[in-house]
Amino acid sequence: MTSMLTYTFKNLPNTSKWALQFFVRPLSCSSQLRAAPATQTKSKKTLAKPNIRNVVVVDGVRIPFLLSGTSGLLTRTNVPKDVVDYIIFGTVIQEVKTSNVAREAALGAGFSDKTPAHTVTMACISANQAMTTGIGLIASGQCDVVVAGGVELMSDVPIRHSRKMRKMMLELNKAKTLGQRLSLISKFRLNFLSPELPAVAEFSTSETMGHSADRLAAAFAVSRLDQDEYALRSHSLAKKAQDEGLLSDVVPFKVPGRETVTKDNGIRPSSLEQMAKLKPAFIKPYGTVTAANSSFLTDGASAMLIMAEEKALALGYKPKAYLRDFVYVSQDPKDQLLLGPTYATPKVLEKAGLTMNDIDAFEFHEAFSGQILANFKAMDSDWFAQNYMGRKTKVGSPPLEKFNNWGGSLSLGHPFGATGCRLVMAAANRLRKEGGQYGLVAACAAGGQGHAMIVEAYPK
Repeated sequence: MTSMLTYTFKNLPNTSKWALQFFVRPLSCSSQLRAAPATQTKSKKTLAKPNIRNVVVVDGVRIPFLLSGTSGLLTRTNVPKDVVDYIIFGTVIQEVKTSNVAREAALGAGFSDKTPAHTVTMACISANQAMTTGIGLIASGQCDVVVAGGVELMSDVPIRHSRKMRKMMLELNKAKTLGQRLSLISKFRLNFLSPELPAVAEFSTSETMGHSADRLAAAFAVSRLDQDEYALRSHSLAKKAQDEGLLSDVVPFKVPGRETVTKDNGIRPSSLEQMAKLKPAFIKPYGTVTAANSSFLTDGASAMLIMAEEKALALGYKPKAYLRDFVYVSQDPKDQLLLGPTYATPKVLEKAGLTMNDIDAFEFHEAFSGQILANFKAMDSDWFAQNYMGRKTKVGSPPLEKFNNWGGSLSLGHPFGATGCRLVMAAANRLRKEGGQYGLVAACAAGGQGHAMIVEAYPK
């Protein structure tokens, strides 16, 4: 995390009803394994708003996303550290010793102790929250330059003592006499030593996200084959993008005591035959969500330099993109846990005065194949729009030829606190490469929440 900053500045209820509405519709991804060809920049309106400062992305980097339990930045912008007004980072599973990891990383990277920094957490959209908080600070005139990003280290998550053991240790610390200490120790039992491991589960429902994804896939009649095909598409496109050098936001990272890592190591194209051999991971024996069509536990960090447009130009930078309208949504965490993109997409499009046809690059967080495909079906359903969203018509599903063309979280990985920046930089870089003007970023998150944002290409 410290080296990341240093690098950056050196250079649904009643699911049975759903199943009746969403019949099985095969999704053939084989024709989509190639990224879409570059398109001509369309002549579209800009989304600049009167009397509101334009906020731009100058650049963004991330260390390679790594499979949890494997390996874990030199010069990019050369921005003077004293120019940065504020630093905001997102993280999910917090280490108690560095609960404000943004501040600790900033100090470790050599920033002035006069530069404020705070940490946010909003599950899988924590980095999104860091970015939009920065946008607000800049748009309101409070700051000119903000660093936003996120970090997650799943290879070394905090593991707690059991509640009974914690209680005894706290009471021992308060005990004043030997007799009091001996009395407390006499109550000790071996089962006090059982650790409490963190789980990717909802506090309100006690259900793991994978279990919820399996139920969601069943509710929307998304088959196992559909999910495996989509996962294979994600890995194949990510491998192609990696081989062609398109993942330009990735920078080398020297793992302390180990090797220097230069690329994401979770990209592993397989075959449908091999994927079909895997057993269900959550709902056994009949579930359809497996290790192959789920995102994997990941270590990683990301950072973006965002500025007021006039400040970036005054400093001599050529921005990559404008950060435009954004929305946050929340739904029922039991049956609509992973439908954030379905709810957020039409809202952000309406806010920006755009339609799905105006979007040139879609970048959605892929928690599970089934989650993505269920969102596609929900977005393409008038019935769902009318009965669950209070809308007259569907927004429509994204065309696959514009969707996650350089891979997604299934293949690149998903460090909970860092994915949001990866999504925005992928959209910005794709717009520059493909000649588009508007990108739409969307993600679901634990708690039934979601986020969507419009990214507009900066004129060349």
